[in-house]
Amino acid sequence: MFGRFTRSFTALPEHIDELGHVNNTVWVQWVQDIATAHWEAAARPEDNAQFFWVVIRHEIDYRGNIAEGESVTGETWIDGPAQGAKSDRRVDFRNEAGKVIVSARTTWAMLDRATQRLVRVRTEVIAPFQLSEDR
Repeated sequence: MFGRFTRSFTALPEHIDELGHVNNTVWVQWVQDIATAHWEAAARPEDNAQFFWVVIRHEIDYRGNIAEGESVTGETWIDGPAQGAKSDRRVDFRNEAGKVIVSARTTWAMLDRATQRLVRVRTEVIAPFQLSEDR
């Protein structure tokens, strides 16, 4: 089991589309924002200095939406073990009533900052994202 990370997001006027709710591209940005914040909060300083992540796949299910001024709480976690240079991440966004309205599975690839080449995700890199009782 891997550790979870949460962050709140509020729909601003520039996030709203012609239908009066948050545009799908904003949800993608929020998925990336929460993932990056999780990495920055949990990664060891030496790993943060040596590696960075890029998205290679987004899969998003929309079950609801929010309007301007409304907020959601995003929760993210690493979904299973890394496979080579890839790691899957889940993100659920809950509305103020606690219902999951947007759910994403995103595949990320880890790159070395110096070479900008893919590198295998090692156990010690992913360890800070695990719950303490699992270590």
